[in-house]
Amino acid sequence: MLDNIRIVLVNTSHPGNIGSAARAMKTMGITHLTLVEPKDFPSARATWMASGAADVLENAVVVPTLDAAVADCAMVIGTSARLRRIPWPLLTPKECAQVVKEGAAKQQVALVFGREAVGLSNEELQKCNYHVNIPGNAEYDVLNIAMAVQVLTYEMRQAIVHAEPDSHKQSMTIECRWDEDMANAQEMSGFHEHFNQMLLDIEFYDPNNPKQLLTRSRRLFNRARLDRLELNMMRGIFSRIQAKIKS
Repeated sequence: MLDNIRIVLVNTSHPGNIGSAARAMKTMGITHLTLVEPKDFPSARATWMASGAADVLENAVVVPTLDAAVADCAMVIGTSARLRRIPWPLLTPKECAQVVKEGAAKQQVALVFGREAVGLSNEELQKCNYHVNIPGNAEYDVLNIAMAVQVLTYEMRQAIVHAEPDSHKQSMTIECRWDEDMANAQEMSGFHEHFNQMLLDIEFYDPNNPKQLLTRSRRLFNRARLDRLELNMMRGIFSRIQAKIKS
């Protein structure tokens, strides 16, 4: 399961943070690192900070967008230090580890970390199924990216590698009952675009003043976690509606 977990760092500005994150990952047995538009990488500073985890950096995948980073992932979890106006399902680190354990049993899971200064944008967080928050000192609760990676990867290792045998067996049994793979991030992106176009075709909302409709509908479907059969069924309904109003 650890091999199905991917750490994604978005627009990291300091290469030392990339190296430190790689070191944090390797100590917990997680080696898949994806970098979205890093400011300075490859970098000798990153390699130096990685210490014995240079292999994680050497195998890191660099991509231009978050969409490209998570396209094949069936579950995406974004880290957020602050609550948003429209809240997403919010997890503690321990809850996050359990959710990742269920998802990584069969498919790819991504844990996404934002920029050092401002974190993830609202648009980026809306691409996630869940948000995770690391609670800390209310007067100063800002964690360095590598520290946040360390906390969350530690909890994931505890849940997956050091879990009680009975609880592990139970969670795997629940996971294996599902008959279809979950839709991945790329498939869900196409779904959201299709749903939006269908709403426009039936003139359900004013495109110049959508208010919170699209954000809330994205949250609804991301929370539901459609499998591929359900997604195709829904897109078939959208297409049928579009054909009817155009005939």
